Amino acid sequence: MVGRLSRTRCRSVATTLAVALTLFLGAAAGCDSRQEPELPSVQEKLRESHIWGQTVLRVGVATNEPLMGDVRDSGHVGFDVEIARYIAASLGYEGDQRIEFVPVSTEDRIPALQGGMVDLVVSSFSITEERKKQVSFAGPYLVTTQEVMVPSRHRDAIRTIEDLRNPKFQICTSGGSTTEAELERHQVRVAVVKNVGDCVEGILDGRYDAVSSDETILAGFVARYPTEFEIVDMPFGTSELLGIGVPIGDPALRDLVAYFLDKSYRQGRNGEISPWQVAYNRTLGPWLRAEKRQPQPLDVPRLVDFDDKVPGR
Repeated sequence: MVGRLSRTRCRSVATTLAVALTLFLGAAAGCDSRQEPELPSVQEKLRESHIWGQTVLRVGVATNEPLMGDVRDSGHVGFDVEIARYIAASLGYEGDQRIEFVPVSTEDRIPALQGGMVDLVVSSFSITEERKKQVSFAGPYLVTTQEVMVPSRHRDAIRTIEDLRNPKFQICTSGGSTTEAELERHQVRVAVVKNVGDCVEGILDGRYDAVSSDETILAGFVARYPTEFEIVDMPFGTSELLGIGVPIGDPALRDLVAYFLDKSYRQGRNGEISPWQVAYNRTLGPWLRAEKRQPQPLDVPRLVDFDDKVPGR
């Protein structure tokens, strides 16, 4: 009798344990099903992008914007060029032998991306809603403002937007720029040329009286001609968010560029020396009136950053 009761108790305990184990496993399975899906990796994004398998990354840059994108005996230099080198290295294209810098004018940036002439554009490229219908952007990586640069002969005559409207002055800007649209909005008559550098040459030749563009671009020409020009702060009321242009049909590449811009941003926020800060200190920093910090990029994906980022050859 005692033996039967003992066996009955054992079966009861075993049944209870089995039920408890079943409930535990069921609960664990339920928790596991609620876990977030595994994040994609940088390597997986690279495989999805159109640059996978390319031996060279083609980057559109300016070639006559001192401090931003210029050409010297040593090659391509400037803030935009340094940012392009950082992004290229992060994508696995380290060293200038793996980067092809392609000269692009202001009005050629979108056609160069759309026509497949370049993989990226890093060239004072302001992010606008209209442009986002034609190309994708990662960023912003710099925030600047629209200003006016005048020669020494006009430093007392051109000080306000109203002065720009004076018909005796010929104001110059680059075609296809946000500055051109802003000047037209303020009813300023403008001469439109291919690059800001053409405006500067025209002022030196006496054909134009002032040039309007992003402060970062104008600062480069003040650095080149420190006694001949000065920047006049005018209340246009717009901030230019500069982004890296990417073909609109390649969301994977856009995500990668945004991710690496954000990586630099986070390094700066954590008190580390970021690639952005190094580029800024080498180029724009000494010449801008107000010190700038890297802005936080928008729409940054969550990725796993693998060390093995080099595209297949």
